[in-house]
Amino acid sequence: MSRLLICLVPLITVTGATGFAKESNAAKTDILIIVGPSNHPPGSHEVKAGARLLAHCLNTTTSIKGLQASVHYGWPKTEAVLDEAETIVFLGDTFPPNRLPGSDVILAKLGSLMNKGCGIVCIHYATGLRAEDVTAEGEHPLLRWMGGYFATRCPHHQSIARIYEGAEIKPAAPRHPVSRGWKSFVLTDEPYINNYFGPNKNQLAPRVTALATSMLPPGKPKREVVSWCIQRDDGGRGFGIVMPHFYRSWQVEDLRTFILNGVSWTAGVDIPANGVRSEQPSLEAYDPDAVEPR
Repeated sequence: MSRLLICLVPLITVTGATGFAKESNAAKTDILIIVGPSNHPPGSHEVKAGARLLAHCLNTTTSIKGLQASVHYGWPKTEAVLDEAETIVFLGDTFPPNRLPGSDVILAKLGSLMNKGCGIVCIHYATGLRAEDVTAEGEHPLLRWMGGYFATRCPHHQSIARIYEGAEIKPAAPRHPVSRGWKSFVLTDEPYINNYFGPNKNQLAPRVTALATSMLPPGKPKREVVSWCIQRDDGGRGFGIVMPHFYRSWQVEDLRTFILNGVSWTAGVDIPANGVRSEQPSLEAYDPDAVEPR
């Protein structure tokens, strides 16, 4: 992607992913969006275009003042960019810190940021960890930082990735701040199921909250957690959501509000009653490889 296109995306910054909520009129809040590698076909994932779209929605929302999001393709080279972030959002094919060059150094730095209360968000496949990323028992720092993950080809657990026609996504914690301003919605997408939440019979840990569920798969449905969050002991917050797979799904207003709420909440921002609202985005404006999958 050219430098010119990157500069055209409005920047956002998020501050304060500590245990207390910020006033909506507080100082600027730095949100760092990091894009990892992806080799999916055009129209699916579109992690670069999705990151630009997300940044624009955060930077232009009138629901909260002071959000300032920036997009980085790969791990930022400037230490200050990382240290100033209130939350870090990842998009990519599996958890980018494990896929980018120098992963050991990246994970160590990320760990120090998490210990200081920085927030973390993973969207769709960025929630994923491979067998080589985890111990035989499934341990990985992301389990503590975000409360769960999508286990892809792991011996300890097998999550499931399939496209579902007309999957209904329902709020699971209506009183949680991330649930404000959006309602149940239906979409054709790839909400991962049988996600991994820990060794205790895959039950959510005490500080982890299921935010959305769906009755999947259609032939033998059970209530599957497709988004969750954690309020960590270090004061930081994590948010995981296993959608959207298709770039076109960003046009679903309830899904978009849900994601904007989750990102803002992990940055320590107080979520308004109507949620973090955004204008309907024009998908072509963020230079995707394709709007529809080929």
